[in-house]
Amino acid sequence: MNWLLVVLGAMVGAPLRYLTDRAVQTRHTSLFPWGTFTVNLAGCAVLGLLTGAVTAGAGSSHLQLLIGTGLCGGLTTYSTFAYETMRLAEQGARFYAVANTAGSVAAGLGAAFTGAAAAQAVWG
Repeated sequence: MNWLLVVLGAMVGAPLRYLTDRAVQTRHTSLFPWGTFTVNLAGCAVLGLLTGAVTAGAGSSHLQLLIGTGLCGGLTTYSTFAYETMRLAEQGARFYAVANTAGSVAAGLGAAFTGAAAAQAVWG
């Protein structure tokens, strides 16, 4: 049953990642990978909110599998982040490469902490 929850979440997360990435990226002419940045940030916020909800007793381990592992696992992408950062550096866009790395880590942690704080405010 657990693996089915992960699969169902990923079936939503993966297409959502692709569609969100394309929708965001087509609105920018910058070299910066805004689409990947957006889906990773959204995933961090959702995972922070979910973690806070589960910690407060408002969520279950099944919800963690469905949303945390499945949906967020399919939505977010460390490999694309790494690839896009590497490509930026190879193309001489080192500022964008550094900004992507530092911004993704800082904003991702901020989104996760904000999600957890929101859950604490609602269910804590």
